[in-house]
Amino acid sequence: MSALRTEICDLLGVRYPIIQTGMGWVATPELVAAVSNAGAIGFLAAATLRPEEVEGEIERLKSLTSEPFGVNFLMDAPGAEVITDAIIRTGVKAAGYNRAPSPELIGRLKDAGVVCVPTCGAPRHAVKAQQLGADIIIVQGGEGGGHTGTIPSSLLVPACADAVDVPVVAAGGFRDGRGLVAALALGARGVAMGTRFLLTRESPVPEITTDRYLEAAMTDVIVTSEVDGMPQRVVVNELVRGLESGRGPGKLWNAFRSALAYRKSSGAGLGELLRSALAMQRNERLSRAQVLMAANAPMLARKAMNEGDPVNGYLPGGTVAGLIDDRPGCAELIERIVEEAERTLKALGQ
Repeated sequence: MSALRTEICDLLGVRYPIIQTGMGWVATPELVAAVSNAGAIGFLAAATLRPEEVEGEIERLKSLTSEPFGVNFLMDAPGAEVITDAIIRTGVKAAGYNRAPSPELIGRLKDAGVVCVPTCGAPRHAVKAQQLGADIIIVQGGEGGGHTGTIPSSLLVPACADAVDVPVVAAGGFRDGRGLVAALALGARGVAMGTRFLLTRESPVPEITTDRYLEAAMTDVIVTSEVDGMPQRVVVNELVRGLESGRGPGKLWNAFRSALAYRKSSGAGLGELLRSALAMQRNERLSRAQVLMAANAPMLARKAMNEGDPVNGYLPGGTVAGLIDDRPGCAELIERIVEEAERTLKALGQ
């Protein structure tokens, strides 16, 4: 049996241990279906959908693929119970989540046979995730895009693999077959990739935005806390330069505008948003200012990823963006990764 056939494949019912992460505004049914049809598994981004829209998007995805796929959402956001019900009712294979995991919702998912796949950024979080019922744990090193930690993947992956009994999947800095083999050598049982799948032909991101990623060098991908008060890895642009230099719009005013836009986009009421904010503050140990700024990330990401404004929106991305210079189709990309991984293993005598 090939070394590329790992427990991940069996748990998720896929050919290859490759996961496409649930990137907001990016992981649409079309992208997810393309990944799953190619033998890996894609995760639909539900965090940027209205909760009542999720079931319809799942059904649309099912019309595009008969292969397994997952749904990624925030358990502390308004409507999490509605999304959980939709995942269970439609028979989705896997559920992804990260911050503020809910024991109640995880229990419901597991009782329904849904594979639970949280994302963690520290060994202690991975241990907690296993205690709460994780079947697979994605561990994202500091090279990963969006909200990120400080531990590099090369250290985080083996530390988490040693700390838990369930299989871990490596994220943060992976784009090719050599990276997949390296992840296996570090103790992971597969890889999860966001930026690499963002830069595929099936990605919905407008070309004017993807061009910014393709033009970036590794030194153009930085970590900033200016977007929403928490460390995020982004491709630097005019918005980030302005925020970093203090020339951007007032933080509180920008956060207020984002909160209003988020309320309209999510359809959540004031009471739901307040409960979500309090849960986020409690579980993530955020300051009031950070909670107030939290709506900036999804709204500013929408500007770039959905509306095609890479100047005034922000560009979450991993350091690996500086090494990517093409937009292959998902099937071509996955085939390329697998072939390179097999050649690498052969060269190593495996």
